[in-house]
Amino acid sequence: MRRTIFTAEHEQFRDTARTFYLRECAPNTEQWERDGQVGRAAWAAAGKAGLIGWQFPEEYGGQGIWDFRYNAIMAEEMAATSSVGIGLGLQNDVIPPYLTHLTTPEQKARWLPGVTSGETICALALSEPAAGSDLKGIRTTARRDGDEWVIDGSKTFITNGILADLVIVACKTDPDAGHKGISLIVVERGAEGFERGRKLDKVGMKAQDTAELFFHDVRVPAENLIGQEGRGFYHMMGNLPTERLAIAVSSLAAAERAYELALEYAKTRTAFGQPIGQFQANRFALADIKAKLGVARVYVDGCIMALFQGELTSEEAAAAKYWTSETGWEVIDRCMQLFGGYGYVNEYEIARIWRDSRVQRVFGGTSEIMQEIIGRSLGL
Repeated sequence: MRRTIFTAEHEQFRDTARTFYLRECAPNTEQWERDGQVGRAAWAAAGKAGLIGWQFPEEYGGQGIWDFRYNAIMAEEMAATSSVGIGLGLQNDVIPPYLTHLTTPEQKARWLPGVTSGETICALALSEPAAGSDLKGIRTTARRDGDEWVIDGSKTFITNGILADLVIVACKTDPDAGHKGISLIVVERGAEGFERGRKLDKVGMKAQDTAELFFHDVRVPAENLIGQEGRGFYHMMGNLPTERLAIAVSSLAAAERAYELALEYAKTRTAFGQPIGQFQANRFALADIKAKLGVARVYVDGCIMALFQGELTSEEAAAAKYWTSETGWEVIDRCMQLFGGYGYVNEYEIARIWRDSRVQRVFGGTSEIMQEIIGRSLGL
C-alpha cells in the first residue's frame, strides 16, 4: 500500500540517510563483521551528515525535532541498503529522551555536542547476568560518598559496550527500596575501575559490538546522576514504548528486505525449466508474505504516527514489537527457504538477515513479556 505518513522533508532526509549508508556503511559490512565492531569514522560521518541527535536543542548541535518518522527512515534505509552494525538506533531511538528530558543544562552542555557530532558514542547499561527483562532485579549498586557516587556491579548484553564513551548505568542507590531504589548514573570513558569485558560472540549482528561491563569501586561525580534519585525505574519504563516501536520498525524493515531478495530470486532462479516463482507452492508463499507485510506496515505506520502525536500506549508498542518480531522471523525464515542451499551460505545477504533477526524476539523485552503486557490490558 502507498504510505502516507511522510512529507517532502522526510523524503529529503531519506535521501541523505540512503547516501550515508551506501557510502559509509554498505562497503564496510564484511570488514565490520570480521572485526566485530564498526569503525569510529562512520560515526563521525553520520554526525557530519546530521544523522545523529536531531532531537537535541539547536544550541547543542541538534535541531529540536521530535518526530519518530525520522527514526523510522534511518532503520528502513539501513535495511534497504544492506548496511549493518552501526548502533545509530540506540543513539537516536533510545538515548535522546534520557539525555534531553533527564539532564541539567550543565550536563547537556557537557555531553550533547559530542553525541550529536558522532564523537561521543553512548550505551545504556541495564541488563545484568541475573536481570534481563526483570529490571527490578538488578544488583549493581551506587553509594554516595561525599561529592561522588561509588558504583559496583556488572552489566551484560550492552550494545556499543566496547565503543561507548558515555554509559548510562542503572544502579541500586537504595538496595532496600526495591524498584523505588533504582537511579541512573552516567559513567564516562576513562573512569577508574570501569572495565570492558569480552566482546560477546553472538549468533547474529556480528558487526554491532555487544559487551560485558564491570564496575569496581568506580567513582563518578555526584552531578552525573540524571533524572531523580530513586526514580530510575520509572524513567526507564517511560522510554520503553519508544524502544519497542523502534525494534518493530527494524523487524519489519528486515522482513521487507528479505521479501525483496526472495522475490527477485524467485524470478531469476530456474528449476525444471522454469523460474521457481512459477511453482504454485512458492507463488502462494510469496503471496502470503506480501499480505502479512502489508498488514504489518499499516499497523506500524499507525504506531509511528501515534508516537508522534503523543498517543502511543505501552500495549500498542508491545503489540507492534511482538507481531513484527514474530511475523518477521517467520517471513525471513520462509524467504531463506526459497534460496535452498544457497540461503545457508553466509555470503548471501539472506543468511545474514536470518541470523541478525532472531534476536528481535528477545531484546527490548521477550515476546513472552510483550504478551504479558498486552494481556494485562484485557481486563481479565
